Amino acid sequence: MPLGFIGLGVMGTPMASHLARAGHAVLGWSRSGRNHAAARAAGVEVREQLHDVFAACETLILMLANDDAIDSVLDRQGSAFGERVRGRLLINMGTSSAAYSQALGEQIRAAGGRYVEAPVSGSRVQAEAAQLVILLAGTDADLAVAAPLLAPMGRPTVCGGSVPSALRMKLAVNLYLITLVTGLAEAVHFAEAHGIELERFAQVLNAGPMASEVSRIKLDKMARGDFAVQASITDVHKNSALVAAAAREAGMHAPLIEASDALFAQAEHAGLGALDMAAVLEVVRAGPGAAGRR
Repeated sequence: MPLGFIGLGVMGTPMASHLARAGHAVLGWSRSGRNHAAARAAGVEVREQLHDVFAACETLILMLANDDAIDSVLDRQGSAFGERVRGRLLINMGTSSAAYSQALGEQIRAAGGRYVEAPVSGSRVQAEAAQLVILLAGTDADLAVAAPLLAPMGRPTVCGGSVPSALRMKLAVNLYLITLVTGLAEAVHFAEAHGIELERFAQVLNAGPMASEVSRIKLDKMARGDFAVQASITDVHKNSALVAAAAREAGMHAPLIEASDALFAQAEHAGLGALDMAAVLEVVRAGPGAAGRR
Protein backbone atom coordinates (compact mmCIF):
# COMPACT_ATOMS: atom_id res chain seq x y z
CA MET A 1 0.00 0.00 0.00
CA PRO A 2 1.25 3.52 -0.72
CA LEU A 3 1.90 6.03 2.06
CA GLY A 4 -0.14 9.20 2.14
CA PHE A 5 1.73 12.42 2.93
CA ILE A 6 -0.42 15.47 3.58
CA GLY A 7 1.33 18.82 3.86
CA LEU A 8 4.06 19.51 1.29
CA GLY A 9 5.43 22.69 2.84
CA VAL A 10 8.94 23.85 3.71
CA MET A 11 9.44 20.80 5.93
CA GLY A 12 7.00 18.35 4.41
CA THR A 13 8.39 18.38 0.88
CA PRO A 14 11.90 17.16 1.76
CA MET A 15 10.44 14.71 4.30
CA ALA A 16 8.11 13.14 1.72
CA SER A 17 10.96 13.14 -0.79
CA HIS A 18 13.16 11.04 1.50
CA LEU A 19 10.38 8.49 1.84
CA ALA A 20 10.03 8.27 -1.95
CA ARG A 21 13.79 7.92 -2.43
CA ALA A 22 13.79 5.10 0.14
CA GLY A 23 11.49 3.14 -2.13
CA HIS A 24 8.05 3.92 -0.72
CA ALA A 25 5.18 4.77 -3.03
CA VAL A 26 4.21 8.18 -1.63
CA LEU A 27 0.98 9.96 -2.55
CA GLY A 28 1.23 13.62 -1.57
CA TRP A 29 -1.22 16.48 -1.24
CA SER A 30 -1.07 20.06 -0.06
CA ARG A 31 -3.42 22.98 -0.11
CA SER A 32 -1.07 25.54 -1.66
CA GLY A 33 0.59 23.52 -4.42
CA ARG A 34 3.72 25.69 -4.14
CA ASN A 35 6.09 22.74 -3.81
CA HIS A 36 4.37 20.23 -6.06
CA ALA A 37 7.03 20.42 -8.76
CA ALA A 38 9.84 19.74 -6.28
CA ALA A 39 7.91 16.87 -4.74
CA ARG A 40 7.25 15.29 -8.13
CA ALA A 41 10.93 15.64 -9.07
CA ALA A 42 11.82 13.60 -5.95
CA GLY A 43 9.41 10.81 -6.82
CA VAL A 44 6.31 11.83 -4.84
CA GLU A 45 3.06 11.19 -6.69
CA VAL A 46 1.17 14.41 -6.09
CA ARG A 47 -2.62 14.22 -6.07
CA GLU A 48 -4.82 17.21 -6.75
CA GLN A 49 -7.72 15.86 -4.69
CA LEU A 50 -7.38 15.06 -0.99
CA HIS A 51 -9.99 12.31 -1.31
CA ASP A 52 -7.70 10.38 -3.67
CA VAL A 53 -4.99 10.14 -1.00
CA PHE A 54 -7.38 8.84 1.66
CA ALA A 55 -8.95 6.38 -0.77
CA ALA A 56 -5.60 4.81 -1.71
CA CYS A 57 -3.73 4.78 1.62
CA GLU A 58 -4.08 2.95 4.92
CA THR A 59 -1.24 4.93 6.52
CA LEU A 60 -1.22 8.72 6.32
CA ILE A 61 1.42 11.15 7.56
CA LEU A 62 0.27 14.65 8.48
CA MET A 63 2.79 17.51 8.40
CA LEU A 64 0.45 20.45 8.73
CA ALA A 65 0.90 23.97 10.02
CA ASN A 66 -1.63 24.08 12.84
CA ASP A 67 -4.66 22.55 14.53
CA ASP A 68 -7.14 24.18 12.13
CA ALA A 69 -5.36 22.63 9.15
CA ILE A 70 -5.49 19.17 10.75
CA ASP A 71 -9.17 19.56 11.62
CA SER A 72 -9.93 20.65 8.06
CA VAL A 73 -8.03 17.79 6.41
CA LEU A 74 -9.70 15.19 8.63
CA ASP A 75 -13.09 16.95 8.49
CA ARG A 76 -12.96 16.56 12.23
CA GLN A 77 -16.27 18.28 12.90
CA GLY A 78 -17.98 16.91 9.82
CA SER A 79 -19.56 13.79 8.42
CA ALA A 80 -16.44 12.57 6.56
CA PHE A 81 -14.29 12.18 9.68
CA GLY A 82 -15.19 8.57 10.38
CA GLU A 83 -14.63 7.51 6.79
CA ARG A 84 -11.23 9.25 6.68
CA VAL A 85 -9.81 7.66 9.83
CA ARG A 86 -11.54 4.28 10.17
CA GLY A 87 -9.11 1.42 9.59
CA ARG A 88 -6.21 3.83 9.01
CA LEU A 89 -3.04 4.74 10.88
CA LEU A 90 -2.67 8.52 11.22
CA ILE A 91 0.86 9.75 12.03
CA ASN A 92 0.81 13.39 13.13
CA MET A 93 4.24 15.00 12.68
CA GLY A 94 3.17 18.58 13.31
CA THR A 95 3.38 20.47 16.58
CA SER A 96 0.32 21.24 18.67
CA SER A 97 -0.59 21.36 22.32
CA ALA A 98 -0.49 18.11 24.25
CA ALA A 99 -4.18 18.47 25.05
CA TYR A 100 -5.11 18.87 21.38
CA SER A 101 -3.13 15.80 20.33
CA GLN A 102 -4.53 13.68 23.14
CA ALA A 103 -8.11 14.62 22.26
CA LEU A 104 -7.48 14.01 18.55
CA GLY A 105 -5.99 10.59 19.24
CA GLU A 106 -8.94 9.60 21.41
CA GLN A 107 -11.40 10.71 18.73
CA ILE A 108 -9.55 8.81 15.99
CA ARG A 109 -9.44 5.63 18.06
CA ALA A 110 -13.12 5.96 18.95
CA ALA A 111 -13.89 6.11 15.21
CA GLY A 112 -11.92 2.92 14.54
CA GLY A 113 -8.58 4.43 13.54
CA ARG A 114 -5.07 4.40 15.02
CA TYR A 115 -2.94 7.39 15.99
CA VAL A 116 0.76 8.08 16.53
CA GLU A 117 2.36 11.34 17.60
CA ALA A 118 5.60 12.00 15.75
CA PRO A 119 6.65 15.66 16.15
CA VAL A 120 10.14 16.48 14.93
CA SER A 121 13.09 18.41 16.31
CA GLY A 122 14.87 20.27 13.54
CA SER A 123 14.17 22.77 10.77
CA ARG A 124 14.41 22.82 6.98
CA VAL A 125 18.17 22.14 7.05
CA GLN A 126 17.72 18.93 9.04
CA ALA A 127 14.66 17.93 7.00
CA GLU A 128 16.63 18.23 3.76
CA ALA A 129 19.56 16.26 5.22
CA ALA A 130 17.32 13.51 6.69
CA GLN A 131 18.64 14.37 10.15
CA LEU A 132 15.42 15.17 11.97
CA VAL A 133 14.96 13.81 15.47
CA ILE A 134 11.54 12.18 15.34
CA LEU A 135 9.78 11.86 18.70
CA LEU A 136 7.26 9.05 18.91
CA ALA A 137 4.34 8.21 21.19
CA GLY A 138 1.50 5.75 20.84
CA THR A 139 0.70 2.11 21.46
CA ASP A 140 3.51 -0.40 21.13
CA ALA A 141 1.82 -2.01 18.12
CA ASP A 142 1.43 1.29 16.28
CA LEU A 143 4.98 2.41 17.08
CA ALA A 144 6.33 -0.86 15.70
CA VAL A 145 4.74 0.09 12.38
CA ALA A 146 5.50 3.81 12.43
CA ALA A 147 9.16 3.84 13.49
CA PRO A 148 10.61 1.97 10.48
CA LEU A 149 8.37 3.91 8.07
CA LEU A 150 9.69 7.23 9.36
CA ALA A 151 13.35 6.19 9.58
CA PRO A 152 14.34 7.59 6.13
CA MET A 153 13.59 11.09 7.43
CA GLY A 154 15.88 11.00 10.46
CA ARG A 155 16.30 9.31 13.81
CA PRO A 156 13.05 7.97 15.30
CA THR A 157 13.13 8.16 19.10
CA VAL A 158 10.43 6.65 21.30
CA CYS A 159 9.63 8.98 24.16
CA GLY A 160 8.61 6.19 26.49
CA GLY A 161 4.90 6.58 26.77
CA SER A 162 1.52 7.03 25.24
CA VAL A 163 0.12 10.14 23.59
CA PRO A 164 0.85 13.01 24.39
CA SER A 165 4.34 12.24 25.77
CA ALA A 166 6.08 13.00 22.47
CA LEU A 167 4.59 16.48 22.24
CA ARG A 168 5.51 17.24 25.82
CA MET A 169 9.08 16.23 24.99
CA LYS A 170 8.99 18.39 21.83
CA LEU A 171 7.87 21.44 23.82
CA ALA A 172 10.67 20.91 26.35
CA VAL A 173 13.21 20.75 23.52
CA ASN A 174 11.67 23.82 21.88
CA LEU A 175 11.95 25.81 25.09
CA TYR A 176 15.71 25.34 24.94
CA LEU A 177 15.95 26.04 21.19
CA ILE A 178 13.84 29.21 21.24
CA THR A 179 15.54 30.74 24.26
CA LEU A 180 18.94 29.80 22.81
CA VAL A 181 18.32 31.69 19.57
CA THR A 182 16.76 34.63 21.42
CA GLY A 183 19.80 34.83 23.70
CA LEU A 184 22.08 34.63 20.68
CA ALA A 185 20.26 37.57 19.07
CA GLU A 186 20.72 39.62 22.23
CA ALA A 187 24.42 38.70 22.36
CA VAL A 188 24.84 39.83 18.73
CA HIS A 189 23.12 43.12 19.53
CA PHE A 190 25.34 43.52 22.60
CA ALA A 191 28.44 42.98 20.45
CA GLU A 192 27.22 45.54 17.91
CA ALA A 193 26.45 48.08 20.64
CA HIS A 194 30.02 47.79 21.91
CA GLY A 195 31.69 48.08 18.54
CA ILE A 196 32.72 44.42 18.30
CA GLU A 197 33.02 43.14 14.74
CA LEU A 198 30.53 40.32 14.25
CA GLU A 199 33.02 38.27 12.27
CA ARG A 200 35.41 38.33 15.25
CA PHE A 201 32.56 37.63 17.67
CA ALA A 202 31.58 34.60 15.58
CA GLN A 203 35.16 33.32 15.55
CA VAL A 204 35.31 33.40 19.33
CA LEU A 205 31.87 31.93 19.95
CA ASN A 206 32.27 29.20 17.34
CA ALA A 207 35.64 28.15 18.78
CA GLY A 208 34.34 27.73 22.32
CA PRO A 209 32.39 25.09 24.22
CA MET A 210 29.06 26.92 23.84
CA ALA A 211 28.99 26.50 20.06
CA SER A 212 26.48 24.13 18.46
CA GLU A 213 25.14 23.41 15.01
CA VAL A 214 22.20 25.70 15.77
CA SER A 215 24.31 28.58 17.10
CA ARG A 216 26.72 28.41 14.15
CA ILE A 217 23.93 28.45 11.57
CA LYS A 218 21.87 31.18 13.24
CA LEU A 219 24.87 33.37 14.10
CA ASP A 220 26.02 33.22 10.47
CA LYS A 221 22.56 34.26 9.32
CA MET A 222 22.44 37.13 11.80
CA ALA A 223 25.91 38.37 10.88
CA ARG A 224 25.11 38.34 7.16
CA GLY A 225 21.54 39.59 7.50
CA ASP A 226 20.40 36.45 5.68
CA PHE A 227 16.92 35.67 6.95
CA ALA A 228 15.92 33.15 4.25
CA VAL A 229 13.55 30.82 6.04
CA GLN A 230 14.54 27.58 7.73
CA ALA A 231 12.10 27.90 10.62
CA SER A 232 9.86 30.93 10.20
CA ILE A 233 9.08 33.58 12.78
CA THR A 234 5.40 32.63 12.48
CA ASP A 235 6.08 28.95 13.17
CA VAL A 236 8.44 29.70 16.04
CA HIS A 237 5.95 32.10 17.60
CA LYS A 238 3.31 29.35 17.42
CA ASN A 239 5.74 27.07 19.24
CA SER A 240 6.82 29.64 21.83
CA ALA A 241 3.17 30.33 22.63
CA LEU A 242 2.52 26.60 23.08
CA VAL A 243 5.53 26.22 25.37
CA ALA A 244 4.64 29.28 27.44
CA ALA A 245 1.04 28.09 27.81
CA ALA A 246 2.18 24.61 28.84
CA ALA A 247 4.51 26.12 31.44
CA ARG A 248 1.70 28.20 32.89
CA GLU A 249 -0.59 25.16 32.97
CA ALA A 250 2.06 23.31 34.96
CA GLY A 251 2.27 26.23 37.41
CA MET A 252 5.99 26.72 36.76
CA HIS A 253 8.01 29.92 36.62
CA ALA A 254 9.39 30.22 33.08
CA PRO A 255 10.69 33.77 32.57
CA LEU A 256 12.94 33.01 29.59
CA ILE A 257 10.28 31.48 27.37
CA GLU A 258 7.81 34.21 28.36
CA ALA A 259 10.32 36.89 27.28
CA SER A 260 11.16 35.00 24.08
CA ASP A 261 7.49 34.53 23.25
CA ALA A 262 6.91 38.27 23.62
CA LEU A 263 9.81 39.02 21.24
CA PHE A 264 8.60 36.58 18.60
CA ALA A 265 5.10 38.01 18.89
CA GLN A 266 6.60 41.46 18.36
CA ALA A 267 8.52 40.19 15.33
CA GLU A 268 5.39 38.71 13.79
CA HIS A 269 3.40 41.87 14.42
CA ALA A 270 6.20 43.83 12.75
CA GLY A 271 5.63 41.90 9.54
CA LEU A 272 8.60 39.55 9.83
CA GLY A 273 6.58 36.34 10.08
CA ALA A 274 7.80 34.81 6.80
CA LEU A 275 11.47 35.30 7.68
CA ASP A 276 13.71 32.88 9.55
CA MET A 277 13.67 32.89 13.34
CA ALA A 278 17.10 34.56 13.25
CA ALA A 279 15.23 37.73 12.24
CA VAL A 280 14.18 38.11 15.89
CA LEU A 281 17.44 40.09 15.96
CA GLU A 282 15.58 42.88 14.17
CA VAL A 283 13.16 43.45 17.04
CA VAL A 284 15.94 43.09 19.62
CA ARG A 285 17.75 45.88 17.75
CA ALA A 286 14.61 48.00 17.47
CA GLY A 287 13.80 47.81 21.17
CA PRO A 288 10.43 48.13 22.94
CA GLY A 289 7.49 49.54 21.07
CA ALA A 290 8.77 48.55 17.62
CA ALA A 291 5.75 46.42 16.64
CA GLY A 292 4.37 47.54 13.31
CA ARG A 293 7.69 48.99 12.17
CA ARG A 294 10.05 47.35 9.69
